[in-house]
Amino acid sequence: MSTATTTQQHRAPQLAKGDGSMVRVLVVDDEQSLTDLLKMALRYEGWDVRTAADGVNAVKIAREFRPDAIVLDIMLPDIDGLEVLQRVRADGTETPVLFLTAKDSLDDRIAGLTAGGDDYVTKPFSLEEVVARLRGLIRRSTLTLAQAKDPVLVVGDLTLDEDSYEVARGGTPIELTATEFELLRFLMRNPRRVLSKAQILDRVWSYDFGGRESVVELYISYLRKKVDAGREPMIHTVRGAGYMLKAAG
Repeated sequence: MSTATTTQQHRAPQLAKGDGSMVRVLVVDDEQSLTDLLKMALRYEGWDVRTAADGVNAVKIAREFRPDAIVLDIMLPDIDGLEVLQRVRADGTETPVLFLTAKDSLDDRIAGLTAGGDDYVTKPFSLEEVVARLRGLIRRSTLTLAQAKDPVLVVGDLTLDEDSYEVARGGTPIELTATEFELLRFLMRNPRRVLSKAQILDRVWSYDFGGRESVVELYISYLRKKVDAGREPMIHTVRGAGYMLKAAG
């Protein structure tokens, strides 16, 4: 049985939603000992936590509880985590999802991210790692978005509204996940500047990702399909250095 590992924790400032209410997190895993540990750790953060031991109940609770983030095991006794996510997304919610997986192959991780997940951890993991990644996902959501003097970023015909989370190119709306949005925002805040994979990992994922730079490549490819598809490219690879966004033409 895979279990979480624990280390001494230095508590970070409590994270709350913009209206001051508690952050809501749904934890889905069929190992009760693991869900109990996660529930304890997340409640220590001051968050409202619900749990589910199977996929069908997870979907039901997600609809009723409307969580701000979901911790989702891929291997469940009925429907798997990818199917749970598909059903949750079908309801029109873009709730950030952190996948848990006992599998350590790149194909499994990519499958979770391709399905619409925002991040993943591989069992066994530390509770602090899960909390840190959830805090990062929640910060990147609209819950704790910092107010800017001018919330709209503009590069060429690409616009990004930091308040409404609306993105458009040439007036055509572009739907992005929370992680894709944060990556694009970082690129747009630094137009015509080459950003290394290490810089992107540090800024967008907000923690040490163990040098897994393949995740940056994966998300850059997602952005290209949405931002550059059928248009003159704005996202460029600078071989051996990183990535750069600049106006087309």
